[in-house]
Amino acid sequence: MSYDAATRESFLRRYMEGPALLRQAWEELPLEVRAWRPGESRWSAHEVVVHCADSETYAAIRIRLLLAEAEPLIVGYDENAWAQRFDYQASDPELALRLVETVRAHTAAMLNRLPDEAWGRMGRHSHSGNYGTDDWLRIYAEHLEVHTAQLQRNLAAWQSR
Repeated sequence: MSYDAATRESFLRRYMEGPALLRQAWEELPLEVRAWRPGESRWSAHEVVVHCADSETYAAIRIRLLLAEAEPLIVGYDENAWAQRFDYQASDPELALRLVETVRAHTAAMLNRLPDEAWGRMGRHSHSGNYGTDDWLRIYAEHLEVHTAQLQRNLAAWQSR
């Protein structure tokens, strides 16, 4: 069963607002906080922002697979391995933020053009099993909110160190 139109619209609104929340939280961080890690194996704000860019690019493909393919397989990944292997700390956070904003705007425009009957499609996630368009929408509507809160927690931890 697919979300009703009002629920879907609420999630879509949160999805579209996410990049502004992330950018605002980033811009409120003092420069010295951005690269600071709150603990061993914990991400800096810088790494969080770069993770968001990688996640958003993959999320854009995931929803397109769910909407267009007959039996889509959504492959999971190890985000900690990506952060290390792709040296997130050396990546440009401004490029990452712009990528998040661009990918979200492009995907939101596509999602807003979809007819109601496009929603409710299902695929399979390699880590969690059944995975559909509603799962995707809920997860990614919340994703940047979760990471915005993470940036705010990093700042609070830095201030209380």
